[in-house]
Amino acid sequence: MTAIRSFIAIHLSEETQQKIDRIIQQLEQKIDAPVRWVRPQNIHLTLKFLGDVSPSNLEHLENILQAEADELQPFEFSIGGLGAFPNPRHPRVIWIGVQAPEALYNLQSHIETETHKLGYASEERKFSPHLTLGRVSRNASPIEVRELSDVLNTMKVGQIDTVHVQDIHLFRSDLKPGGAVYTSLFIASLFPEKIDRI
Repeated sequence: MTAIRSFIAIHLSEETQQKIDRIIQQLEQKIDAPVRWVRPQNIHLTLKFLGDVSPSNLEHLENILQAEADELQPFEFSIGGLGAFPNPRHPRVIWIGVQAPEALYNLQSHIETETHKLGYASEERKFSPHLTLGRVSRNASPIEVRELSDVLNTMKVGQIDTVHVQDIHLFRSDLKPGGAVYTSLFIASLFPEKIDRI
C-alpha cells in the first residue's frame, strides 16, 4: 500500500488562522522578496513531522497519541512576536512565536520518544514551537533578503491570540499543484479532568 505523508500537530481554530492571516497580508504588502506564504487553513503548530507513514503504522500512531492525550488536561498557549529561522538576518522561514506552558514541551518530547520507537527519525534540533507564515525562496537576491530582514526587525507583532488546546491531530499531507492539502486522519482528545486514582 502507498505510504502516507504525515505529521502530528495542534490544529488552530479558523478564527485564530484568520488573525494570523492578517499578519501575513501586512507582510506581503511590505516585502518584495519571493516568499511562499502559508494559506490560513494550513497554519498549525507542528509537534512532529513523520514523513512517509505506512498504513500499517497508522493504528500504532493513533494509540500513541491517544495514550498521551489521556494523560494530559486541556491547556493554553499564546501566540505573538515575529521571527525567522535560522535568524532574522538570514531568513529562510518566517514565523509567529508561541509562548507555551511546560505541558506543550512535555507532550512534544513524549511524542518524539514514542515515534522514535516506531522507527521515525528524531529531530536533531531542540523543539522550538512556532507557526510558520512563509518560506523564503532560495532565488531571493541579497538585496531582497536584506529588505526582508529590515521588515522583520522593525515590524512589531504583539500577542495575537490565545489558543485553547483540547486535542492532538494526526494529519496527512497531499502535495498538490496549488499547494499542500492537509486532512485530519485521527483526533486524540485531551483528558478533560484528572480522576483521583485510589
